[in-house]
Amino acid sequence: MSNSKRPSWDEYFLKLAMLVSERATCPRMHCGCVLVRDKRILSTGYNGSIPGGEHCEDVGCQIVDNHCIRTTHAEMNALLQCSIHGISTKGATAFVTNMPCTNCAKALIAAGIIEVVIFSDYHDTLAEDFFMKAGIKLRRIPIPSTNINYDLSKFSSARKIENK
Repeated sequence: MSNSKRPSWDEYFLKLAMLVSERATCPRMHCGCVLVRDKRILSTGYNGSIPGGEHCEDVGCQIVDNHCIRTTHAEMNALLQCSIHGISTKGATAFVTNMPCTNCAKALIAAGIIEVVIFSDYHDTLAEDFFMKAGIKLRRIPIPSTNINYDLSKFSSARKIENK
């Protein structure tokens, strides 16, 4: 992060992806994705079960070839949110907590994503090769701070709401 407390755009969107990943329902990996165009958020996604489906954290993972197939990946969920709401992803950037898997990489490419920004790699993926062949820019940056710099004491009228 720069000398000020204000995060760069990359740090900001990756921190949001980290926060989004907290909603993930598969204990094998929590991943978050934020799709952005022109510094505006188009959608977010995290890895979890299909709408209305059972969650891995409740009933266990459904493993095939060492992968949980109950889970829809963060990138797919972010793309599908755009699809549901009629939002084009052409020319957007994907900020993802982990290197996309091969299938998610193919979906991002097909959806018109032009750049992928990550801070963590994923095992056994052809994503990097596919991104390179498709002309998609892949940037790895250091993990952003996990601290949220929010200070209620600077607002005299702000009151902290307590959980009951």
